[in-house]
This record gives sequence, C-alpha cells and structure tokens, in this order.
Amino acid sequence: MPPTTETLTAERILEATEEVLRRHGPAKATVVDVARALGVSHGSVYRHFRTKAALREAVTKRWLDRTSDALAGIAAEQRDPEARLRDWLRGLFEAKRRKAGDDPELFATYSVLTGENGAAVGEHIDDLTGQLTRIVRDGVTAGVFTAADPAVAARALFHATGRFHDPGHAREWKRPAIEEEFEAVLELVLGGLRTRQHPVTSGVRSRPR
Repeated sequence: MPPTTETLTAERILEATEEVLRRHGPAKATVVDVARALGVSHGSVYRHFRTKAALREAVTKRWLDRTSDALAGIAAEQRDPEARLRDWLRGLFEAKRRKAGDDPELFATYSVLTGENGAAVGEHIDDLTGQLTRIVRDGVTAGVFTAADPAVAARALFHATGRFHDPGHAREWKRPAIEEEFEAVLELVLGGLRTRQHPVTSGVRSRPR
C-alpha cells in the first residue's frame, strides 16, 4: 500500500468511497477497498467513520445534498413566487434526470444505498419540502398563492410531482412525452395554488440552471 502524503479528511474518504462504489457496486465495495484507493490502512478510515454503515450513510447524504444545495438558491431568491416554484420543480426534475442519465451505474448504486439509509433520505425530503414551504409561504404573503398551511401544501406539491423526481420512476424519464406530461402536472398543481385574483404566469420555460 503506497503511503499517502495528503491529510486524510472525511471529504477525501467520501470521494474515494464514491469511486469505489462506481467500480464495484454497493454489494462488493468494502472499507478495505476505500482504504486501498486512498493508500491508507482501513483503521485510518474507521477513525473518521466508525462503521461501514456510517460511511455508506455519509456518502449517501453527500450525494443527496448535491441536489438540495443546488435548489436552495432558487428557494431563497426574492422574485415572483410562481416563477420560483416553476424553476424549483423543473430544477428538481432535471437534477434527478441528469443523475440517472449521465451516470446510470452510480445512480443505480445510490438507489440501493438510499433504500438502506432511511434517516438520510428523510432528512433530504425534509430539506426539499422546507425549501418548497418557503416559496409557498412567500406566495401566500404576496397574495399569489392560497394555502391554509404552506408546509402542508409544500408536502402535497412534493408528492404530486413524485413521478418526476422519485428514482423509482427513472425509467420513464427517457420517454419522449415526459416533458409534456411534466408541464401538464406543473400547470395543474400551480392552478390549485393560485388565488383567483392572481393572473396566470407565463408557462414559457425558464433559462436552464
């Protein structure tokens, strides 16, 4: 095992773990494989992550956080809430579809890992619905949306659009009609949120983010 000259950090371990998962898949990837890729002993890895399960949960969380971190900027913007909501939901769909299409092996691996790590998935969903809640609440304050409880409405939005972000539907995302179907669902859920006085915002597709 060649000696490592870089300081071993949790982030370096997670990067190496992702590469090991890509090469070997979740069933065969081990802590020893990760340590070998880093040029350290497996004990060094365990000093950062006490168990294999903790390491797998951390790398799963890191993968999920890439999506929620990318969407957080849209949720925090100070502009028309309906436009933000459109961009956020499109952004979520595009992020998930990109992951499934650009690296299908790693996507399949993480689909297995998310099934093992319910806590990480739960935190991810809470983060995403929290962002949605912020947008809906801003819309209610601005008189654009009507919702008795923005948090409840946000959860409903998340579940109503699940076909376009739940990994279980990934095979459908390559279908030619998927964009049209997404837009139809988007218009339906937005129509349910709008106040009667608020005019329909243009459905023209926003600049990709």
